[in-house]
Amino acid sequence: MQQPEQNTQSPTTNATQQVPTLATIEAAAKRIAPHAHVTPVLTSRQINTISGANIWFKCENFQRIGAFKMRGATNAALSLSPQELGMGLATHSSGNHAQAVAVAAQITNTRAWIVMPETAPAVKKSAVEGYGAQVISCKPTLEA
Repeated sequence: MQQPEQNTQSPTTNATQQVPTLATIEAAAKRIAPHAHVTPVLTSRQINTISGANIWFKCENFQRIGAFKMRGATNAALSLSPQELGMGLATHSSGNHAQAVAVAAQITNTRAWIVMPETAPAVKKSAVEGYGAQVISCKPTLEA
């Protein structure tokens, strides 16, 4: 099997990769605010004692779809031009990202095609379909 080509460029020399600025982060937060839950930040005395530090947990398990991936997928969809959005959204995922893209398509009133391995949990497939996306099954292999 042929190995995929690796990117040997550093992030600062890769023209397609951009380091986010405070302004781009704030713009993304504003863009997704009407669609994302405000999730709590919690701490644990026991974990703080064990670690010897104050540790804070951003509880994205309370986010829509139960994961932070909803934020990124929604921001990406809302950042597309009307022409790009008109073509719909597509991804390959066996779980949370699949649901996130399906929700982003629902939010932006566009279509979504989600390629999921046939071994993906039925509850995940059902959730993706429940958000209105079309699930396309594939073998659980790199080639597929």
